[in-house]
Amino acid sequence: MGGVSILEYDVILVRYGEVAIKGPSVRKRFEKKLLHNIRSAFSCRAEIRHGRIFVFPDNMDEALDKLSRIFGVVSFSPAVTVETDFDVIERAIREYTGELKLEGLITERTPFAIRCRRVGQHDFTSQEMAAFAGSVVVREIGAPVDLGNPDLEIHLEIRNNLTYIYHRVIQGPGGLPAGTQGKVVALLSGGIDSPVATYLLMKRGCQVVAVHTDNSPFTAPESLDKVEKIASKLAEYSAGVEFKLRIFRYGSYLEKCRREAPENMTCVLCKAGMYRLAELVAEEEGALAIVDGSSLGQVASQTLPNILATRMAVRMPVLSPLIGMDKVEIEALAKRIGTYDISVIPDGGCGAVPRHPSTAADPAAVREISEKILVEDEIERIFRSASETGSLE
Repeated sequence: MGGVSILEYDVILVRYGEVAIKGPSVRKRFEKKLLHNIRSAFSCRAEIRHGRIFVFPDNMDEALDKLSRIFGVVSFSPAVTVETDFDVIERAIREYTGELKLEGLITERTPFAIRCRRVGQHDFTSQEMAAFAGSVVVREIGAPVDLGNPDLEIHLEIRNNLTYIYHRVIQGPGGLPAGTQGKVVALLSGGIDSPVATYLLMKRGCQVVAVHTDNSPFTAPESLDKVEKIASKLAEYSAGVEFKLRIFRYGSYLEKCRREAPENMTCVLCKAGMYRLAELVAEEEGALAIVDGSSLGQVASQTLPNILATRMAVRMPVLSPLIGMDKVEIEALAKRIGTYDISVIPDGGCGAVPRHPSTAADPAAVREISEKILVEDEIERIFRSASETGSLE
């Protein structure tokens, strides 16, 4: 993401938003966690000064790439550090704009603006320094000043006796630092929706234990490969916090449902079993909620009656962050976070889906059938049989 630049950046200024408005004790804890996550993502020295995180990376391009996937980071800028002195700043601005000219980012026709902010005591105002720096650019390049609608903004961030010069403001994912909001169990499939739902809970600071049900022989081996790739992509957003994937063999349960229950109830019983399995995992892992990719009315198991029927036996909160989103919105987010191209790899789907699945299951009927075919015993057997577990931190 950083790309090749001839500018010799020596620091990255990292901004955080929501963390900064917390109460003092919570803010301190969140800042400490954010620093930990940054240091875990790549080799660097990082410290907080006056509401900014200053990162001094061993590898600038790697750092810029990794910071774009660290929750809690709102934006960041690679910068050049110089002494807060008019002569030094003048030389630095000449060199900086000269480099920007070589990169094709400014010419004599490029409207530009200087944005200056200060922390500390100085014998000049921010406006005075901005005007001074702007005059240097005009003399060197001949570009016109346009404070209202510039094509290029050059920033001077002055903090006591040091000044940081930059022009790039790169957007981070925002949210809360990973690991600050407890642990959740996410039902993760190879589809488009559940990875996005998992991502959104990670963005709110949750640590994730992903649970996938291996439905073979009703699914192809390729489906497992997809899930592992999706989990690896999501783990890229979990720097500093373990991301765990647990895979349970679920095909025998599906076969039991098809053999002993009405055919149209297969999907409802399948989803109900997944929630119960996730609850058992959550109890073992110390998780506080279950996450799924339900979007209201999108498929048969996600109608309101079926949502009620599939969750009625679960005592733990089930969080569905996509519940009010349509497919276009979900796909757009999947593309942005990098899971879409994996999710759309053909895998043959699930062969256990009936031709006419129930869209309005009666909760009492689901409870009666579940008791009749001993769903609870089967799910506990699957849970005890041990999962394939992988840590993807």
